[in-house]
Amino acid sequence: MTQTQLILDQVVLVKVDATIYGARKKLNKEDLVLADGSKLPPEDLASLGSKRLLDPDRLSVFNRLKKEAERICLRVGTRFLGGFIVPVAAAPQVTVELDRIAGDFAQARAEFLDGYDTAVQDWMVKHPEFAGIIEKAIDSVALVATRLTFDYLVVSVALPEQLPKVEVERLESKIGSLSEQMFHEIAVDANLLVEQSLLGKEQVTRNALRPIKRIRDKLDGLSFLDHRVAPVVTTIDDLLGKIPTRGSIEGGLLQEILAMAMLLADPDKTRRHGEGLLAAQAPTPELETDADVDVEEIVDPTEPESSELPASPTPVIPVIAETVSSDPDFTDLFDGIFDDELEAESSSDDWALEVLLDKRQSDLVTGHDADQANDLENSAEPATVTAGDDEEADDSDQDYWF
Repeated sequence: MTQTQLILDQVVLVKVDATIYGARKKLNKEDLVLADGSKLPPEDLASLGSKRLLDPDRLSVFNRLKKEAERICLRVGTRFLGGFIVPVAAAPQVTVELDRIAGDFAQARAEFLDGYDTAVQDWMVKHPEFAGIIEKAIDSVALVATRLTFDYLVVSVALPEQLPKVEVERLESKIGSLSEQMFHEIAVDANLLVEQSLLGKEQVTRNALRPIKRIRDKLDGLSFLDHRVAPVVTTIDDLLGKIPTRGSIEGGLLQEILAMAMLLADPDKTRRHGEGLLAAQAPTPELETDADVDVEEIVDPTEPESSELPASPTPVIPVIAETVSSDPDFTDLFDGIFDDELEAESSSDDWALEVLLDKRQSDLVTGHDADQANDLENSAEPATVTAGDDEEADDSDQDYWF
């Protein structure tokens, strides 16, 4: 079995399918009132843009729920082919949270459709001079209903049995990039932690550790993607073990947290750090001691010479080979730690998704249906995916960005 298939056996692909009504229409020339002598540029030079049909704040709830669904998947998984690769063990928790979001989305959708006509009228009252161009572009409630949907799909992924070698290599390259994508996402979260919660602070509360705990849990769950992840997780655990159970964090301990966050904010240095720790843990050959060296027996000069011994025996001097440490030098580990730009996220190929997706939905999500989103009153209590939710009540200061 190939390394690629070993990885795929440990993950599922979660596809979040959310469509949100834009409440926009193209702005036409006749919608504008121009002064005498004024003219618009030709369409090949400039476009007019769009016009809003209602207050965009009324749609903000749907955008918020969609982003929340993506964050839930990213807490334990990484982006892949337009969806999210999630460890099999974490998939049940993810689906519980997505079911909760589907219920919230359905409720918000029903409320929006009930108040759609009123929302449009309020928008025309707010812009009376342009009420005419708004009214001409209004969509029906039935049409809007088809453009407000939320659903998700969980599928298993496998390499096809019959595929040209070159196509298999391309797919394996995509799957091999999962590690790079994971380190990039970790770096984004760590950089936000540094910029918004740690830099310039003399002390922080234990709430500031929540992002680091989430990063730690994500790395631990996806450690099978890269052998260098495990020692990094151990390093984070060692740091978290030093944190007091109560009170603020300051001084040298805060500087250690800052250094760790800065390390995680650089994908290349995080990989190098993990590789260096693995090299340091590798067993080194033992040096020979005098007791291990075979030395020729020294002849007592008082004893009679044997004819088998040389006339002038040359003493054998044991030589111990000098070994050189192979540990890498990590003195430049934090060089360039404040680089501003992170590597851009690579786009996914539609052909790869078509080949990889199994037609059978994963057994992890049983009985799920697209209409389930409209009726979740009897669903189980959602299980949280976040780490560090057992913090003390007295540490309520918000030192993190979300």
